[in-house]
Amino acid sequence: MEVVTISSFLLLMLMTLSGALGGYYFKKASSQRLGFHLSFLLPFFIGGILYFIGAVLNIIILKQLPYTIVFPLTSITYIWTLVLSYVLLKENITRKKIAGVLLILIGSIFLVW
Repeated sequence: MEVVTISSFLLLMLMTLSGALGGYYFKKASSQRLGFHLSFLLPFFIGGILYFIGAVLNIIILKQLPYTIVFPLTSITYIWTLVLSYVLLKENITRKKIAGVLLILIGSIFLVW
């Protein structure tokens, strides 16, 4: 059985948070008119950088843990997305969404346990 160390767990959390934040900034960019202006390009650029950081962290984590653990645990991004959409976008969080996130969390625990 593979052991998920604290450092690989923290890298995984940072990787998934980067992905969720990247998606948030792409959402911000999508609310602007497409084109070469700062209100579109800045969030688009920030989202791309965050996605890139997440991809690099993914490669680093894959050196430490097997793919069969790392890839399914990227679903933790959905948990960050739920939190960020509630806090930053003021989106409604339904019971179904909470149940879905809890199932993801339970599945993630089974993967690494």
